Amino acid sequence: MIESLLIANRGEIARRIIRTARRLGVRTVAVHSEVDAGLPYVAETDESVLVEAATPGPAAMGAAYRNVQAILAAAKQTGAAAIHPGYGFLSENAEFARAVVDAGLVWVGPPAEAIEQMGDKINARNLMAAAGVPVAPGTAEPVPDVDAAVAAAEQIGYPVMVKAAAGGGGMGMAAVHDIDALRAQHEKIGDFAERMFGDRAVLIEKFFPRIRHVEVQILGLADGRVLALGERECSVQRRNQKLAEEAPSPAVDGPLRERLLAAGRRAGEAVGYRNAGTVECLLDPESGEFYFLEMNTRLQVEHPVTEAVLGIDLVEAQLRIASGEEPGFDPDAMRPVGHAIELRVNAEDPKRFFPGPGAITAWREPSGEGVRVDSGYADGDTVTPHYDSLMAKLIVHAPDRAAAIARARAAVAAFEVAGLKCNLPFFADLLEHEDFISGDYDTGIVARMRA
Repeated sequence: MIESLLIANRGEIARRIIRTARRLGVRTVAVHSEVDAGLPYVAETDESVLVEAATPGPAAMGAAYRNVQAILAAAKQTGAAAIHPGYGFLSENAEFARAVVDAGLVWVGPPAEAIEQMGDKINARNLMAAAGVPVAPGTAEPVPDVDAAVAAAEQIGYPVMVKAAAGGGGMGMAAVHDIDALRAQHEKIGDFAERMFGDRAVLIEKFFPRIRHVEVQILGLADGRVLALGERECSVQRRNQKLAEEAPSPAVDGPLRERLLAAGRRAGEAVGYRNAGTVECLLDPESGEFYFLEMNTRLQVEHPVTEAVLGIDLVEAQLRIASGEEPGFDPDAMRPVGHAIELRVNAEDPKRFFPGPGAITAWREPSGEGVRVDSGYADGDTVTPHYDSLMAKLIVHAPDRAAAIARARAAVAAFEVAGLKCNLPFFADLLEHEDFISGDYDTGIVARMRA
């Protein structure tokens, strides 16, 4: 087992990794920006190092966690043997993964080559199609200009999605329903992609007005096998970004689950995947067909719902696999039990979902059977505007979906956050909404609730 671990991240996920590492007897090192020095994860680690951005400026606090040389220097300074990137920041940066390995450290994640292959959406689509994973109708190469985009859209059929080839996390995409909108969004998405990802490449895909977002948790073992650890439903979204997830998906029956998991395994095998990753798919509720969306080459925010129904620790599995060991559970003996729901507790307006940073004047977490809170903040902390608005994840597990919803309602009611904007009232509405309760919902549920 790895003896010491630097966590190249912050907040909730850093704290969650520290918890498992401590249980395994692994010494932990945290890095932090200046404004994060007082957060709980810094106090809970064995050692912490201040990191700063490579260049000063308005975005310096956010850029601190992307400073590769500073993070590698912190690992050397503290004698860390391995680096876990968490999610976001450098977690899907192939060059960072290579730099970690080149520095003689253990990278707790997939090979840099797999990250690179999956980081380009067009390349990923083509690889998955070749591996027999269903892909939605779309362009096999970047469209070179707006005229080519128009021609592709006419061949595919409106509506279509204009997407940044190098994008991720719901960023750099827009649905268009006609040629005028396509021309406008092609330029806009290209500009955004160049600014955010350094790559103007754009692809065109079929857009499904009513669609569900379902994903498969995969785990590439040290011996080369790829496991598919069940699916998650992630259709509760605002601005293409997830707010709530559940496992298993209420839209997936036995035969569809077998096809989804088989596709997930094939996707991982196609790129020689190791460690934890997620194969994200679009599910057409009318036809029952699903299509590859993208592969997230890291641990997902919503991994706890898979942990809850399977009774495993995915961070432990990550550390064991990176150490060359078995994952810490018997893959052949796993059987999902019950139902789990995760709610992302964000510092944001519960109506329009605009960020609402500020000081936390009260923070009281729910507890009890089947209730878990993975938090990055506590009473007295300040949520700054420099980072994502996620404060905590509320996870509930119960024998069935109805019981999980009831448990989630009670937990939301008991979760007290004051002093800043918080989206807990939205979840109170969601858990009473007829579409969510029935399980027959899609990615448009939030827009309909807030219309």
